[in-house]
Amino acid sequence: MSQTTTVPKVPHTLIEDVMALLVGSLIVSFGVMLIKASGTLTGGTAGLAVLLHHVLGVRFGVVFFTLNLPFYYLAFKRMGLDFVIKTFCAIALVSLFSELHPQFIQLGDINPFYAAVMGNVAMGLGFIALFRHRSSLGGFNMLALYLQDRYGIRAGKVQMALDFTILIASLFLVSWPLLVASVIGAFALNLIILMNHRPNRYLA
Repeated sequence: MSQTTTVPKVPHTLIEDVMALLVGSLIVSFGVMLIKASGTLTGGTAGLAVLLHHVLGVRFGVVFFTLNLPFYYLAFKRMGLDFVIKTFCAIALVSLFSELHPQFIQLGDINPFYAAVMGNVAMGLGFIALFRHRSSLGGFNMLALYLQDRYGIRAGKVQMALDFTILIASLFLVSWPLLVASVIGAFALNLIILMNHRPNRYLA
């Protein structure tokens, strides 16, 4: 009779965590830049920050950082101090990088469908890098991870439901073509999370 071999979990080292936070935040912020440049939207607190950026004219980095402040208490109570510290660093880095990208690259005419899909794909890949190192980008990410850890509800499903709620609420701000592009992009982002971040799949 064959026996199931249990593979021990190997914790990430500090260097691995630092690299993941830097790379994940850099990739997410690049995706945000594509979405902002095209006038499309996305979901989550990043999407809400983009929405408020367009409505209020306040810098994305400032809005994004501020929106996430109320969620730290939930993260501390349910996910632990280590998670809070990593998440705080990731949010600060995305806020910083999103303001730095335009200093190095200027985007001209960009197809909104291309920008929405590629921007959200980049964000999804960045999210996975952060999630797998016990970090997030706050807000809805924290809520989705908490529900997955506590109740086994897939983070991707929770994130997808919240994201589409934000997009529906944005109906009066964007044209139908931009809204369709935004929905396709948000679906791509959540599909990446749904396929790649499941309970007990990733060991480290």
